[in-house]
Amino acid sequence: MPQDPDPRLLRAFTTVAEELHFTRAAARLHTAQQALSRDIRRLEQLWSTPLFARTTRQVSLTADGERLLPHARRVLSAYGDLGTAVHGAGLPLVVDVSAPVATGQLVLDAAREASPDAEFVARFRSGLTGAAAEIAAGRIDVSFGRVAGLDPAVLALLEHRLVRFERVAVLLPAGHGLAPLVEVPLHALAGETLYAGAGNADTAEWTDYARLLFAGRGIEVADPYPRIDGGEEFARAVARRGWSVLASEVFMDLPGMVLRPLVDPVPLSPISLVWRRGLRHPGLDALLGAARSLAARHHWLERPPGAWLPDTDRRVLTG
Repeated sequence: MPQDPDPRLLRAFTTVAEELHFTRAAARLHTAQQALSRDIRRLEQLWSTPLFARTTRQVSLTADGERLLPHARRVLSAYGDLGTAVHGAGLPLVVDVSAPVATGQLVLDAAREASPDAEFVARFRSGLTGAAAEIAAGRIDVSFGRVAGLDPAVLALLEHRLVRFERVAVLLPAGHGLAPLVEVPLHALAGETLYAGAGNADTAEWTDYARLLFAGRGIEVADPYPRIDGGEEFARAVARRGWSVLASEVFMDLPGMVLRPLVDPVPLSPISLVWRRGLRHPGLDALLGAARSLAARHHWLERPPGAWLPDTDRRVLTG
């Protein structure tokens, strides 16, 4: 063999071997199917042997593929042990949950209950853009949010898994003309200006989402405003400015405000669990398991009829 294979190639091989389906394997690895096929061909060239037998209907391991699979798994396991040693499995996993009422907090609570031996430290950055920079720098380990709004150079340093489609809502002053509605049609907000985090660099992915949603609908994003820390300060600023706010269905209660889901279409905000590429930690395993369990129990990954997602999100989520 002319050179040692990259762990990424081994991970591609083992994932295709488990799925025996290139499209499903690519989805698991958050990569394009063409890129995955190239990785498999490169590994076959390195090892000078075909690993898979491919037809138009099925994929199967060759005899050499069967023989090499357990060895590849052992090598990947050793890489995982090395990463654990470097990053300190004995240290708690530092988890940014965005806000105490957010999806991230629900996943963290479930992980703590299911894995009481795993140790976590929660932080609250309120935006994935800021948290992702902290993850890339090694100052925190995990966060939650909309990955499609991240700088591609930062996203390349991260791994992510979709855990929930949150319905998007509008937070209205109780005296607003739309407040009596149970659901607010998006077209009814034409002519309105909504606060969507503009001016807060940490939440740039949310401001980007708002601009995509509002485009062509006559809705404006409120002018940039300094970063607001804490629920009380946010409530004060909202009341003083008289803002309506683009929000998620998972949002804190604010006095004098009502939260109403948006419809026609139903905008969805994809929330992913995000971690540093190569991180191995029992707490991460616990979070991923808790997210899967909650998604299955509460149908978090189902899209209602008439759902809307930005094209950028569709592309990122499908690899």
